[in-house]
Amino acid sequence: MRPPCGLLMSRFRASSSENALDCDMNAFFQILPRNLHDNLLNKSQHSQLLEVIMDLGRLPEACYLGEARRHYLRDTEVSMKELEYTQNAVGEFGEDNRAGIEGTLHRISAIRNREGKVVGLTCRVGRAVRGSVDMVQDLLQFGESILFVGRPGVGKTTVMREIARVFSDELQKRVVIVDTSNEIGGGGDVPHLAIGSARRLHVSEPSMQHRVMIEAVENHMPEVIIVDEIGNEADVNACRSIAERGVILVGTAHGERLKNIIENRTLCDLIGGVETVILGDQEARTRNCRKTILERKAPPTFLFCVEMRKRHYWIAHQTERSVDLLLQGKKPLVEVRRRDKQFKVVIERWKIED
Repeated sequence: MRPPCGLLMSRFRASSSENALDCDMNAFFQILPRNLHDNLLNKSQHSQLLEVIMDLGRLPEACYLGEARRHYLRDTEVSMKELEYTQNAVGEFGEDNRAGIEGTLHRISAIRNREGKVVGLTCRVGRAVRGSVDMVQDLLQFGESILFVGRPGVGKTTVMREIARVFSDELQKRVVIVDTSNEIGGGGDVPHLAIGSARRLHVSEPSMQHRVMIEAVENHMPEVIIVDEIGNEADVNACRSIAERGVILVGTAHGERLKNIIENRTLCDLIGGVETVILGDQEARTRNCRKTILERKAPPTFLFCVEMRKRHYWIAHQTERSVDLLLQGKKPLVEVRRRDKQFKVVIERWKIED
């Protein structure tokens, strides 16, 4: 009996996505020295591969999702010839010592010695993961700016990629990605299919990211701008300028929690900035606090802040309210967003932050 059309389509999508992943992994393996390539292919968990580390004079290592320990790939050290092989396979590195593989989402990062010669490589696997945006799908419907924070490797860039696809394809908005290291849209001139119909602007140098952000607004009339790794004062000022023009901004910043952004003098303007206020005696008694206090000095650039504590455990803040409470030394009410054992999204509202 012929399966329903919908079932056939779902099978086709699953098959296509698996094939695409295999092709991406094959491209990743091809840049590695032959014996490392064969070693990884023979391991059953290569679909969970996170990165391969090759340092001159040390044993090559592999890291896997969900595992803290590293796995040695052989018992002989990495040679300069092997590093040069991978360099030649990848091509030119940018000023940020990063390179990509054309048509994929993989990222290769270099470590150089004092003379500028590459003596180490971190080869990180990039994956397009459908469904990762489910954790914040409802927040996208508000059409407001969202800031994501979390430690490296927790999946921030993967979520940016999925948000670009959802905004552009499902919500039919004009989306522009400011892709400083080609991590969101992948290597090469043609963006990866994972970002949907979103457009991508390249950034020639990391220090020029803020200029490209403003260029995106002035030249391409976006409704949504997506930017990864907001890291300096110029980026912060560009974010505020974009938000004031009514454009939805989705970005990531360095820090594990909202509190880290508040304490960061460079980034705190993303959440409204912090200023010292001296209260009068009567006001201090009324508030039952010290005369010198900290207060938020402006509306936040991002209405929502999402802390990605783990891959499947996030904390969502309404930024303005949470910042005010944290500055008063109180614990804010947050939304705990997690996946249960069946990987369904569970949202617990009005929880006191732990």
